[in-house]
Amino acid sequence: MERREESTDPAKLSKKELNKLKAREKKAAAIAAKKAQEPPQQVVDLSKYSHLFGTRPLVEAPLKNSQERRVYVAIDQLTAKLHGSKVWVRGRIHRVRKAGSGMCFITLRQRWATVQVLAQADEEGNVPLAMVNWLSKIKPESIIDVYATVSRVQEKIESTSQQDVELKPITAWVVSGVRQTLPLRVQDASIPESLLEAQRRELVELDEKLKKAREQLEQLKVGSPSEEEAIQRAQKEVDLLTDTKGRAVKYVDVDQSTRLDNRIIDLRTAANQAIFAIQSATTAFFREYLISQSFIEIHTPKLVGEASEGGAEVFAVKYFERNAYLAQSPQFYKQMAIGADFDRVFEIGPVFRAERSDTPRHMTEFTGVDIEMQIYQHYHEVLTVLSNLFTYTFAKIEKHFAPELEIINQQYPFRPIKYLEETPILKYVEIIDLLRDAGVDIGYFDDLNAAQERMLGEIIYRKYQTDFYIIDKFPSQIRPFYSMACPEDPNYANAYDMFIRGEEMCSGAQRIHDPEMLTQRAIERGVDPPTIKNYIDTFCYGAPPHGGGGIGLERVVMLYLGLNNIRKTAMFPRDPYRLLP
Repeated sequence: MERREESTDPAKLSKKELNKLKAREKKAAAIAAKKAQEPPQQVVDLSKYSHLFGTRPLVEAPLKNSQERRVYVAIDQLTAKLHGSKVWVRGRIHRVRKAGSGMCFITLRQRWATVQVLAQADEEGNVPLAMVNWLSKIKPESIIDVYATVSRVQEKIESTSQQDVELKPITAWVVSGVRQTLPLRVQDASIPESLLEAQRRELVELDEKLKKAREQLEQLKVGSPSEEEAIQRAQKEVDLLTDTKGRAVKYVDVDQSTRLDNRIIDLRTAANQAIFAIQSATTAFFREYLISQSFIEIHTPKLVGEASEGGAEVFAVKYFERNAYLAQSPQFYKQMAIGADFDRVFEIGPVFRAERSDTPRHMTEFTGVDIEMQIYQHYHEVLTVLSNLFTYTFAKIEKHFAPELEIINQQYPFRPIKYLEETPILKYVEIIDLLRDAGVDIGYFDDLNAAQERMLGEIIYRKYQTDFYIIDKFPSQIRPFYSMACPEDPNYANAYDMFIRGEEMCSGAQRIHDPEMLTQRAIERGVDPPTIKNYIDTFCYGAPPHGGGGIGLERVVMLYLGLNNIRKTAMFPRDPYRLLP
């Protein structure tokens, strides 16, 4: 929507605009007169209050004894049980509001927890007016230490997470101040997506109304003078829309690029704090379950001499006098570990893909969770381990991270994930039939695109009431060369994908462990065997049947939380266009 340039020439102004101009001039004159009547401000000697407030030194002196040690209480632990207690609290200033000459309200934030600080000058001088004024001028996002009395409140404080108490400061100290203008406010970056979405719809509707009003006005202006009354009505409609709405929106809609350019500030929002707490827990629960199932954690090279999987989607780097590549996956190395009799291994580490994919679910660097295990009878042993890994993790998050899930839900509303005790496993031909029944034109050997995967997710959810399921027996032609062919039909492979909410987040297969078969399959798929000689040689010395899978950690968290972009679950995402910060 365009803004009209305001004229200051009274002769060119409409009656409405002229009245507005006069009102502004009157208000400015009243403010100037009030300031002229105010007595000159007295210079306050702050040095006599140096024991009550100020700025902490960059490096504090060593403690002389243990009694000098300050014991800090976390903001989320401040409850009515501590009423009357004196505590040290450290946090960021989230919001400051001066209330009159002797009172100041501060919202203090620590991760997602917030508490109100009420600084009020008293006649006894315990909290001097100079301290209140000093506190009111500290910039938001500055870090401060407050030594305060915990006070129970009569009415709940709706604007903070700690609603039953407030802090009454005794002393206060700036630990680290803000020195530049903030590129975005944490409050703006925290606005619920539902409110922003409603505002976006409202602005679209407003643009349409304004467009029609302007078109009507232009048509009337070229008409006869008798249409003057209609012109005035149309002009009034345009004025109404631009004056009351325009682009002066209620909520600041911080776009993704601005968030990622200033990620350090964006990460301070309560939702982001909770998202990465969930991500950390997901990693911990993955590791916890796999170790309980006799897996050994390994660490494989991320600098490799050849493309990890024989493909072209690799990043080349200078390695002394020759080229090396960033590993696409630990695939070959974890198979080598099985050939070295490690039986069950896993790795959690960075994975690099030189794909120019500008989509909400792809990145050029992500955290891979890879497993590999010996197969004793049937490759579904792998599927059992992996499906149990996910259901174990889902249950643990639900049990231990309910507050974090609620915090995320407040900004990014989502439906809690549904899953079954026994995860459905559907063959590829079965899911093609489901799509065909829904009217999709697709063949039994065609690969699924993202839209078809999402449609399939909706179909399976309606049929099985689950967001988590497995598709098995993929066509061999769309799987890596080292995937074992299905013995019943070599056109399909003992290969599978796992899905959450209609999107793939884990892919795997039984691997070929016979060197002759592996060599032949590589040739058929255009991979030059000498380039993967070390890998093939692994199986020349005897290797057991084995299989595994690769999981994208950020994608799992994104889908579990029902988020719309993988960059929300990557702390500092990398894609074809972003290498900073």
